[in-house]
Amino acid sequence: MAAAPGPPGPGAALDLGLESVLREAVAALDRAGEGLVAALGAVRAALVAAGGPAALGERERALFGALLRRLARAPGAARPQGLWQCCFLEGPPGLVLCVLLEALGSAGSGLDPREVAVVLEQFLQQGRLSALLWEVCQPQAQAGCLELQGALLNRIVCLPEHVSNKLLGKNPPVFFPQNYFPLLGDAVLQVLEKISDSLRGGLDCSISFVSHVLGKVCVHGWQKEILGVLVPRLTDLTKSDCIWQRICWQLVECVPDRWMEAVVLGFVQRAPGADVLSRLLGNLVVKNKKAEFVVAQKMLLLQYGHTTAVLQNLLGYLALDSGRRPLLLRVLQDLLETWSSSSAVKHSPAEQQLYISKAILICLSHLKEPEIASCRQELLTSMMEGVKCHLESSLPQLRRLGMVVAESISLSINTEGPVLKFEYEEDDETRELRSLLVQTPSFCVVPSLPDNDRSEKAGAALPLVPERKENSYTAAPVKADEESDTELDSDDDLIPYDMSEDKELKLKAPMYIRDCIEVLTGSGSEDVDKWEATVKALESLVRRNPAATREVSVELAKILLHLEEKTCIEGFVELRQRAQVAVLTTDPIPVAKYLTSQFYSLNYSLRQRMDILDVLVLAAQELSCPKFHGKTKHSGVQKPCIQLLPESDSSKGWRRIVDERIKSKTRRFDTGQSRVELASCPNEFNSVAGYFFFPLIQHFDRPLTTFDLLGEDHLVLGRLVHTLAVLMYLAVNTVAATAMGKALLEFVWALRFHTDSYVRQGLLSCISSLLLSVPTERILADMTEELLETQSWLGDVMEKDPDGDCRRLALQNLLLMENLKKKLEAVPS
Repeated sequence: MAAAPGPPGPGAALDLGLESVLREAVAALDRAGEGLVAALGAVRAALVAAGGPAALGERERALFGALLRRLARAPGAARPQGLWQCCFLEGPPGLVLCVLLEALGSAGSGLDPREVAVVLEQFLQQGRLSALLWEVCQPQAQAGCLELQGALLNRIVCLPEHVSNKLLGKNPPVFFPQNYFPLLGDAVLQVLEKISDSLRGGLDCSISFVSHVLGKVCVHGWQKEILGVLVPRLTDLTKSDCIWQRICWQLVECVPDRWMEAVVLGFVQRAPGADVLSRLLGNLVVKNKKAEFVVAQKMLLLQYGHTTAVLQNLLGYLALDSGRRPLLLRVLQDLLETWSSSSAVKHSPAEQQLYISKAILICLSHLKEPEIASCRQELLTSMMEGVKCHLESSLPQLRRLGMVVAESISLSINTEGPVLKFEYEEDDETRELRSLLVQTPSFCVVPSLPDNDRSEKAGAALPLVPERKENSYTAAPVKADEESDTELDSDDDLIPYDMSEDKELKLKAPMYIRDCIEVLTGSGSEDVDKWEATVKALESLVRRNPAATREVSVELAKILLHLEEKTCIEGFVELRQRAQVAVLTTDPIPVAKYLTSQFYSLNYSLRQRMDILDVLVLAAQELSCPKFHGKTKHSGVQKPCIQLLPESDSSKGWRRIVDERIKSKTRRFDTGQSRVELASCPNEFNSVAGYFFFPLIQHFDRPLTTFDLLGEDHLVLGRLVHTLAVLMYLAVNTVAATAMGKALLEFVWALRFHTDSYVRQGLLSCISSLLLSVPTERILADMTEELLETQSWLGDVMEKDPDGDCRRLALQNLLLMENLKKKLEAVPS
């Protein structure tokens, strides 16, 4: 491309006048003669002499636009190389951008799309974008046609799409969104600096068009790119300059309501702290109803994907100004209302409950004593209702959340009196929650900090008040120790007796089953040492004497079911459970009949009923698993082990079952891999599976005086459903598998709309076990219609269920069904 000639002297152009020069240039284009070069040079000179594009009137702008359009339509030979590009780059920027995009999209244009892209690239690199924005900010431009401003706004924001669509993706890098929008952000900053200078000089200008550009860019999803440039610079400029603060406030206040959410969310996410956010947004939430809805409702109650740092920014921003603090109190009341709602606890996912809990604790950390006093009764009421709803949940995480939040509210409203204190296992989540009660300095809040790093930093926060009280208690006995030392000074001459050779006497455990029964039930139970020895030895004694055990199996099962811990024996619950499993596996039918009948009987605690379920599952696993008597070719191969129904969360054990079962169904081709040689032996669970399964499924819908599975005892219902799923899985290849599958499908269908997510997870696990355990031909022959209805239900669960684990299990079941369909299609008819 030839170098552009320099503009001629302005003397001749001034004589002719800008309007006549433009007319002469248009006429020269029509003639396509040699005078075109001189005419275009005269236009450039006249433009400089008139004071630049900003000095053009309406008639001159119309003539300049006609000239640019003629240049765009002219053939390449008729355009002086170098001069026509200068006319575009030196003309009115808004007019130039419109003409270039018209030429880009027009089929009859004389300009090749690549030529237009080159000129547009030069347009951006020479800073003409900021000149365009500044041109529209002038008072005379604001008085113009709003439709033209809207068209210009669309062209600025959608410029990368326009170029990419025409060039089919082969556009220059400057038009990539990740490059273009930071460039647009720099242009916005330059315009804001000019606005600042104008205001200091007493001149009027408008910022509304810049606000519209910012809003439309953010709503198109490019907040990170443009605000990544704007926020750091505006943070520095607003530190000590009130004019820059007012410019920022006006910038966001002039954003239209339809784009306000994207802008506010972008600022909240990108601001490095609540104090910076307060400087950038001002009292926007007080002045703008849309911003108030986004901040006080949508981001806190309708969304839950934001990080803890974003929550701290948002709520810290509300707390930093007296005009916004009433909104902080209202937000806390709304959060507590949601947190204490039993419907919300049942139907919202655990992630949202955690999000709301964090927001409540952050709000509490910002409250002052007079504010707490004004709403102490409301806080107390919400705390009592909320902790009840959370403790009734079947999910351990929700119960723990309720305890942590209730402790925090109690600590806030009872600063001097007794406070609530629960016993729960602390983890990273609870430590992070408790750390939120301690306000973090605003300059330490980093929005991009990962959650794991935040939880580690949270652990180093200041201790809470209860911990300080514990420290104060431990400080008191020091003086008492000193006094006791002085009292014992007179006994220093006494020599202690040497007991290093002493050995603890070990009491001999009973040798017979009936002796054990006497110790556990009779007068022998007063001998604590003998009682402990009996409990520890009972399992091995039962397994060594199966014949003697069968004589008293039901009686022994009854004793173990009601056995309570008399001393602090280590691992008592496990020892009792292992003994129960040993009795059940030794004499399965009568003991299973007894245990399943007691599950629906009166006068049992929920803990005892869940113990029955655990024992049934563990015994079924032991009966169904083959014994590994064979030799292994590889010492590294281990016996596969599946842990069923752990105390903390039984659903995790079930998921491992399903995953291992699916893995076993997957075909893999390899050579040289050693395998375990299993000794063939019968599946002992085959003949007794029905005794374990059917009694449990019969009476679930019959409420008792102290036991209502379909009512408030949904925790036990969840454990029952998971137990049935595991029993169904363990019944693979048994005679009763088909009958069990049909009964289980009816059971699932009756409870499929249960409100508790833990129960729904168990129901979906039942479908998985049915598909994996019942023979495919029996499923299609006996359960075709039910399976089609189940498939439709699984699709709804996958799309609409609020619980993420339920959605995952539904998808897994649909994949299993699809695999069954493919398997059948592959079988020749």
